[in-house]
Amino acid sequence: MEKQPARNMELLAPAGTIEAFEAAVESGADAIYIGAPAFNARALARHFSLAEVAAMIDHAHKNRVRVYLAMNSLMKEDEISKAVEELAALEALKADALIIQDLGISYLARKFFPGLRLHASTLMGAHNSLNVRQFAEMGFKRVVLAREMTLSEIGQIHKQCPVELEVFVHGALCFAYSGLCLFSSYLGGKSGLRGRCVQPCRRRYTWGSKGRGTGAPAGYLFSMNDLAGLELIPQLRQAGVSSLKIEGRMRSAQYVASVVKAYRLALDNPATPAVLTEAKELLEQAMGRKSSLGYFKKAQPMDIIAPQHSGNIGLFLGKTEKVTGNRAHMTLKEPLRVGDRLRIHQEGSGERQSFTLKGLWQGKVALEQAKAGSKVQVDLPPGAQWGDSLYKVDIGERRQQPTKKGIQPGLFSKKIATLVDPRKLAQIAHFLGKPVNRPAMAKTREERPVRTQSQVRGQGQQGQAQGRRGVAQVQLPLEWWLKIDDFDSLKVQLPTPPSRLVITLSRQTFAQYSRQQKRLIPYRRRLVWALPPVILEEDLQFYRDAIGHLRTSGYNAWQIGHIGQRLLFAADVQAVDAPGGESHPSGRKKGRVGQPPSERLLLCGDYTLNVLNSLSVQALAGLGLGNVQLAIETDRQNLFDVFGHKNALPMGMTIYGLPPLFTARLASPFFKYDQPLVSPKGEVIVLKQCWGQTVAVADQPFSLVPHSAELAARGVAYGVVDLSHLHPRPDELVAVFRQSGQPGRGGRRLRTFNYTGTLL
Repeated sequence: MEKQPARNMELLAPAGTIEAFEAAVESGADAIYIGAPAFNARALARHFSLAEVAAMIDHAHKNRVRVYLAMNSLMKEDEISKAVEELAALEALKADALIIQDLGISYLARKFFPGLRLHASTLMGAHNSLNVRQFAEMGFKRVVLAREMTLSEIGQIHKQCPVELEVFVHGALCFAYSGLCLFSSYLGGKSGLRGRCVQPCRRRYTWGSKGRGTGAPAGYLFSMNDLAGLELIPQLRQAGVSSLKIEGRMRSAQYVASVVKAYRLALDNPATPAVLTEAKELLEQAMGRKSSLGYFKKAQPMDIIAPQHSGNIGLFLGKTEKVTGNRAHMTLKEPLRVGDRLRIHQEGSGERQSFTLKGLWQGKVALEQAKAGSKVQVDLPPGAQWGDSLYKVDIGERRQQPTKKGIQPGLFSKKIATLVDPRKLAQIAHFLGKPVNRPAMAKTREERPVRTQSQVRGQGQQGQAQGRRGVAQVQLPLEWWLKIDDFDSLKVQLPTPPSRLVITLSRQTFAQYSRQQKRLIPYRRRLVWALPPVILEEDLQFYRDAIGHLRTSGYNAWQIGHIGQRLLFAADVQAVDAPGGESHPSGRKKGRVGQPPSERLLLCGDYTLNVLNSLSVQALAGLGLGNVQLAIETDRQNLFDVFGHKNALPMGMTIYGLPPLFTARLASPFFKYDQPLVSPKGEVIVLKQCWGQTVAVADQPFSLVPHSAELAARGVAYGVVDLSHLHPRPDELVAVFRQSGQPGRGGRRLRTFNYTGTLL
C-alpha cells in the first residue's frame, strides 16, 4: 500500500457535538472523527444517533472533509448483535474509516463488511514496529501510534512498516499506555477500555497506607499536562506521519475551532514565524491545561507532570474564600461572565464537577460579567467547600448554537432503516448463531450450558505429584498455572503441582535463568516463557536474542502480551485465515502452526490482549494462538456469556494476583517506588518498576480462587495464579487454595476485581 504523500499530511479534528463538528469543518479540518453510536471510547458523552451520523457524513463530504467513526470500545459478548447492526449501518453510510480496538469487531468488519476501511486505535497499543507490522498484516490501513512514542521511534517505524501512521499532536495525555489501564475498572467497574474512565489518575495522592503512615503530600503525580506539538509539525512530517490528530471529543466547539484554526495555519504556512505566533495565540483561547511536547523529544520528559497542580483544563479563576449555602466568595484571577462553562475541583475529595455559571454577584447586586481582580460571589453546585479551586473551561458568549444549515438529521431519520439489507443481517446471524436485528431492536440472552460436577471433577489437576515435604496438598477444581517474575518466588510452598510454570521474560529473569537452570529441571516440559505487554523498539533486539537462545534450548511454549509479538515467532507461526477461509494477506498458506525442528510451538495469549468476547477468540485462533486468557476485568455475567457456547480456543483466567492497574513509560523523579500512595477516597496503590516501565498495583491481591469451582463448571480451562509484583510468604499459596469453593468464607477476604460486580 502506498503511503500518503508527506505534503498532504492530514489534519484530523475531534467532534463530540454537532456544533463542534460544524466548527471543525469551517475551521479547516481535513477529516473529523466522531464516536460511533454505541461502541466508542468516550461513552460518557452523549451518543450520536445514526441519523445524526448520516447527516454529518453528508455535510462533510459536500465540503470535501472525511469522517472517521471511533468504534474503539471493547465489546462484551451480549453486544455482538448490536455491533453487527452498527457496522452494517456505517458501511451503508459510507463512513471514510472505522477506528477500532476490539479484535472481535475487527473480525466482524473484515469478514462481513469489506467496504469499511479500518484504522487501529491507539488503544491497541502500537508502541513498536512489530505491533504496527502486525496490524498492517491484519488489514488495517492506518495505525494510531501510542502517545509515548518519540520522534526517533516514529521515524524508525515509518521506515519499516508500509502503513499510514497517525499521531496525537494536541490535547490531553493519559498517564498510562492506552489499552493497558485498568485503574478505573478496578476501583469501580467503569472501564477505560470501554469509554467509561472516571480518571482516578487526576486525583491528589499522599504517601502512607490508609489509616497509618505519614500522610505526607505527594501531589497530582499522574495528572499529565496537555500535549501541544504545533512547533514540531516539520519534524513529524519528516518522521513520516500521515495524520495529525487533535484530542478532544469531550471539548467544546470553541476549543475545536481555536485548535483546528491554529494547526491549519501552521500546516499551510510552514517556516513562517509570524504565522506560528498567530497560531499560538489561537491555542491560548482553547483554555487547555499547561502544555508540553509530550514524549516527542524525550523518552523521559521532565515537563510532562506538574505535581503541585491538579491538571484541570481551563483558566484558573481562583480559590473559594468563603462558602455560604451554594454561593462562594472569591477574588477573580480572570474575567468571568454569566453563562461561562466552569469546573470546580474539590480539594478535599479530589472530585471535579462541571457546570454553567447561573449567578454572579457583588453584594446583593447581580452582575452579568466581572473583571479580573473583582471580589465577587458565584453560584456553585452543592458540595462546594472553602479552598476549592475554580476553572473556566469555555466562554459563554462564544458557545456556539447549532446552525444546522448543512446538518439536518431529520432528512435521514426515515432512510436509516432502508440502508441495511435484512438478508445480509440474516446471513450473518446464521453464521454467528446469534440474533441480529435492524437498528434499535431488542435482544434476548441465550441459554448457557453448565457442566455437571462430575465433569468439573474430571477436569481437575493433571497428575498427582508430591508437594513439599510436610505440606498437605490442596486441590483446585480446575487446572492451574503458576506465574512468576522473579526466580525467588519459586521458594513458595506449592499446595499442589501446577500444570504450567509461567516466567515473565525480562533482563532480570534471563540473567537468573543463566545461573539457576537446575531449579527449572522439574518444570522443563511445563515451562512457559511470557513476554511483557510493552517492549520498546530499543529492546526488541534483546528479546529476539533471548527468544532465540531459549528456543534453541528447547522451550517451545510462549505467552504473548501483545498480538504484535507473534511476529517474534514468524518462522513457526502461520495464520489460519483472514476470516472466511481465504489465505492470509501475507500470502502464507492456510495451516495452524508450523513445525519447528524440535517441537511444535505453543503460543498462549495473556489477558493483556483484552479479550471480552468469543469473536476475539476466533480472531486469535486465526492468528495461530493455541489458547488465550479472558480479559481480567470481565464480570461474571460476561464470562457466562462467552462460555455459553463452544469457543475456538481453550480459555483461561487469571484467578489470583496483583495486576498492574496502569502501565506507564514515565519514571518521574517525583515517584517513590515500593511505597504506598493513598487517594482522597482511601484507595491504596504502590508504584513498581517492571520490564523497564512504571506500573501501579493495589496494596492487596485479588482472588477468584473461592469461585474456581464455578469457573470450571462454566468451561474455564485453566486458572493463572500470578505472583508477579508480590513477595509471597512461604505458605501464602496454601492459605489461598484452602479458600477454594468457599466464596466469602474463612481466611483473608480479597477483592474479586469485577467478577462479582458489573463491568460497565
